[in-house]
Amino acid sequence: MSDTHYQPPKVWTWQQQEGGTFSNINRPVAGPTHDKTLPVGKHPLQLYSLGTPNGQKVTILLEELLALGVSGAEYDAHLIRINEGDQFSSGFVAVNPNSKIPALSDHSGTTPVRVFESGAILLYLAEKFGHFIPEDHAARAETLNWLFWLQGSAPYLGGGLGHFYNYAPVKIEYAINRFTMEAKRQLDVLNRQLAEHRFIAGEEYSIADIAVWPWYGCLVKGSLYNAAEFLDVSAYPHVLRWADEVAERPAVKRGRIVNRTWGEPSEQLHERHDASDFELRTEDKRNP
Repeated sequence: MSDTHYQPPKVWTWQQQEGGTFSNINRPVAGPTHDKTLPVGKHPLQLYSLGTPNGQKVTILLEELLALGVSGAEYDAHLIRINEGDQFSSGFVAVNPNSKIPALSDHSGTTPVRVFESGAILLYLAEKFGHFIPEDHAARAETLNWLFWLQGSAPYLGGGLGHFYNYAPVKIEYAINRFTMEAKRQLDVLNRQLAEHRFIAGEEYSIADIAVWPWYGCLVKGSLYNAAEFLDVSAYPHVLRWADEVAERPAVKRGRIVNRTWGEPSEQLHERHDASDFELRTEDKRNP
């Protein structure tokens, strides 16, 4: 194993020029860096996000709700460019003091309700509209088990394997080995569960699938961190079967491209304010 000979200092100090992706926006303090009011569209639900896995969770659920005819789920999806620090505006911090996407503001009542953290948004919307979360007590508990499993596990995949394997300016053998082992363990957890069930929490599609798919489904399908071969995802056939089935859902195809600003132009819809935006994806709509 490689040895960097690094010894932690007695008191850590912030090295502002640490290098690496996102280093220009990382900082050890919270709060806004600049004043800017968030835009508010015509629908009750106002989403401020980016098409990362966490952002995809919410837009997929909203598109699934709309596919069921839930008109109250109409939404405006405003682009938050995290590389440019949009999440540190005073308006965004008022909706999410943690300055992370996605953040939701529900204007359907007399007073707007803010909801932040992607798992909390999924649960809020599922309960608000009564879909994709079981009414049965035991089935609901199982769905929440997997929703919270995802919320606790994904940081090891994203900030762990994703960072050190894909983004870090220096490849650290110990860190990559540590997080690869954990990512493969998590995939094995899912593979064992999906060997016995069609979907993550049972036989019904739920917010558990909507939460897990943008991370682990996209990982095994090769669209996350380019790590599918590295992880030998062929060892997880049940995850692959499930990932393919979820990927074919029309609402998933729509939701995964909302607030997306990279990849093929046909895979991008920078902002979404109406269902027709999917059919009218022009350069202007991709770049509002």
